[in-house]
Amino acid sequence: MSTETPAVADLSPDELRAFAERAGVELEGAHPSEILAWAARTFGDDLVVASSMGDEVLVDLVAKAVPGANVIFLDTGYHFAETIGTRDYYAEFTDIRLRTVLPLRTVAEQDAEHGPRLHDRDPNLCCALRKVEPLERGLAPYTAWVTGMRREDAPTRTDITVVGWDARRGKVKLNPVAAWTQADVDAYVAEHHVVLNPLRQAGYASIGCAPCTRATAPGEDPRAGRWSGTSKTECGLHT
Repeated sequence: MSTETPAVADLSPDELRAFAERAGVELEGAHPSEILAWAARTFGDDLVVASSMGDEVLVDLVAKAVPGANVIFLDTGYHFAETIGTRDYYAEFTDIRLRTVLPLRTVAEQDAEHGPRLHDRDPNLCCALRKVEPLERGLAPYTAWVTGMRREDAPTRTDITVVGWDARRGKVKLNPVAAWTQADVDAYVAEHHVVLNPLRQAGYASIGCAPCTRATAPGEDPRAGRWSGTSKTECGLHT
């Protein structure tokens, strides 16, 4: 960035928002590794990465650009075994500090309170209980958080910035791979031999909870496999 980085801890919320928005403009076009390195210098231990282990390229980038980075994984209780295995690989074999965050209730406790298969009857409530609320707790200690969102992922994400402001949570939000296309992702995977979630080989373009995710056909929208047959397109983490 061309401007001198202030001590973010001394900024008011309005100043921090302005700082983040300015950084988003100045870092547009920068390589994700450069954005992550800037974030580490700026926020230090007040920076956290949120990963679903369906964004393996982000985790690989983070481990290389920000060794020892804080990473939180939301274990909804509904993940594919392959996703849990991917989490375990990155926790053990890469230089990150991974912490798993659990919902307040187990699946059995949720079933007892709301009835079984809430994800079929009210997926928004299920996501709120098993994803959104745990994320709020996971992010609470931090000033800035990192996601693996890309602009081409979905129509709802075309305007995301590489650095911006999460007004809902009053935090800086970074999307370092926002501008990357699938071709960029594939090239990085090939060059760096990134370990991918095995579901990729089974046709899962977007990976979420097992009951609400299916494989997609060639040429089908990558998000078509999420909550298929409903109008739901987002879990609520980014709204």
